[in-house]
Amino acid sequence: MNRGEAADPPDSGALRTPDRLRRRASRLLSQLTARSDRLINEGLAEVDARKWHYAVLASLADYGPGSQAELSGRTGIYRSDMVGVLNELGERDLVERAPDPHDRRRNIITISTRGRRQLRRLDKVLDTLHDDLLAPLNPAERDQLVQLLTRLLDHHTRTS
Repeated sequence: MNRGEAADPPDSGALRTPDRLRRRASRLLSQLTARSDRLINEGLAEVDARKWHYAVLASLADYGPGSQAELSGRTGIYRSDMVGVLNELGERDLVERAPDPHDRRRNIITISTRGRRQLRRLDKVLDTLHDDLLAPLNPAERDQLVQLLTRLLDHHTRTS
C-alpha cells in the first residue's frame, strides 16, 4: 500500500478516492488485508505470539503430528521459515520433536499439552481481534463473508 491509498480512510467524511477504485474488489481486499494483518500481528504480539505460531499449533491440533514438510504444506509457511517457527515453539515447550520411526533423517512434530493450552488462549485472542475487524457486520454477514472468501480462495488455489 502506498501513501496515496493509506491517506483515504473510509470514514474521512470526504470521498477522495475515485468510485472506479472504490468498486475494485482487488483494491478493497488489498486494503483490508493490510489492516487485518496489522490488527492480528499487533494483537498476537501483545500475548507474545505470532500468526505462524497459531497456524502450526492449529494444524497439529486439527490434523495431528506431522513432519516439517507436511506442516509447511498444511500452513503455507515456507519450509525454510518453518525451521525458525518450530524452534520458537520448541523453546516454549509448545511442540515436541521426535525422530520419525520410518525415516530417522526427519522429525515428527507433535503439539504438547502446553501447546494445546496456548492454542486455546490464542483462539480467544483471535476471536476478540476478529470481532474488532468485522465489527460493522452482523453474524449472518460475517458467515457469508467467510463463505465467499473461502469460495474465491478455493477457486484460485485450484487454478494456480
